[in-house]
Amino acid sequence: MGCPYLGSMHRIECRYRRVPELLPLRKGMLSIGETAPTFQLTAQDKSKFDSREHEGSRLVVVFYPAAFTGVCTEEMCTFTDLTADLENSGCVVVGISVDAPFSNAAFAKQNNIPFPLLSDVHRSVINSFGIPYNDFVIEGYTVATRSVFVIDPDGKISYAWAAENPGVQPDYESVIAHCLNN
Repeated sequence: MGCPYLGSMHRIECRYRRVPELLPLRKGMLSIGETAPTFQLTAQDKSKFDSREHEGSRLVVVFYPAAFTGVCTEEMCTFTDLTADLENSGCVVVGISVDAPFSNAAFAKQNNIPFPLLSDVHRSVINSFGIPYNDFVIEGYTVATRSVFVIDPDGKISYAWAAENPGVQPDYESVIAHCLNN
């Protein structure tokens, strides 16, 4: 069905090239080769998502600052467009923000997002990945830094990227290339 936000003209073209090793951009952020923390969060349908139930699969974890913002909407819609390719390569995709399940449910419904959007309202997962973004729009308001992690079946991080500026989107081509080539 596709994402109505981007319209029918949006289609990311990937050449599935091999990507160089990425280095963490933020002090304290988990990096490639480290063991990813396990987590349990509530999805937009109020079900519980437990990362341990996906051991043996490759998990693509996409952190986004806030539902319904322009850049986050475009990012989640782009991952929606890439979902089939990622799932065909054996990946499970999840999005994580500090938004409540109700907000994430409305966001997913409005944009036809097929993968779980998880609520980290207590910021435990964003802190364990080392990606809190403090003072987002409002002083004292902490959200997730826009970031992408790929967790391999052995629980190790094989891809890590974070934006220093919340207006910057991931290099989608490098994410899909990593997942298809590794």
